[in-house]
Amino acid sequence: MTEYWVSQGKKWCDLCKIFINNSTSSIRNHELGQRHKDNVTKRLSNMRDEKVAKDKQKKETARVLSQIEEKATRSYQKDISTATSLAAPASSEGTEWEHDTSSGYYYCKSNGCYYDPNSGFYYTDALGKWVTQEEAFAAAAKHSSGPIQKKPMFANATPSLTSTSQNDSKVQRSTVNPTRSVNKPSSLAINKRKRADNKPKVISEEEAAALKAREAARKRVEEREKTSLGLYKR
Repeated sequence: MTEYWVSQGKKWCDLCKIFINNSTSSIRNHELGQRHKDNVTKRLSNMRDEKVAKDKQKKETARVLSQIEEKATRSYQKDISTATSLAAPASSEGTEWEHDTSSGYYYCKSNGCYYDPNSGFYYTDALGKWVTQEEAFAAAAKHSSGPIQKKPMFANATPSLTSTSQNDSKVQRSTVNPTRSVNKPSSLAINKRKRADNKPKVISEEEAAALKAREAARKRVEEREKTSLGLYKR
């Protein structure tokens, strides 16, 4: 026997979910068929519907974000106006207030009280908490016999980044192998071979089921033709 049959393989149609002969004429006839055309039309319609849904969702998200930004802006402007309306407490005889930039509060040297313009409460070391003006002044009058010379500190010291940057600048950089020349290529780079791409082909569930069914059919045909081909003795 000088002639033998060679399989041309099969081509998987992802729209119709079937295998067809991997030849130009078979592919052309399948693509001109009514079943394939209907599946193409259905796929395009689904793609258009998905695009419309995505655009609608995108517009809705932009609208919600815009509302959130508007509410945040109004709330911020309201907070700014409230903070601006709360001015420093009125200075009377013996009570002069100065703004402490480190803490953001107003400080009175005569009684050692702090005033928060945001909340309107007063703080004194005699009580150790924020109270009303009457309570703070009464507690300060009981525990102070004269003007307070030393002002307490509210702000916490923040670590300076100058020393860190200076220490980082003093770090000396050296190569891993000082004896090797900089311009000399590495032996690993010269002898490095490109690894073949052995990534498995990703197939759909329908195509995998069709391949499994075709393999089972091929095995059944081989079992039936074993005796006729004379390859096995019974």
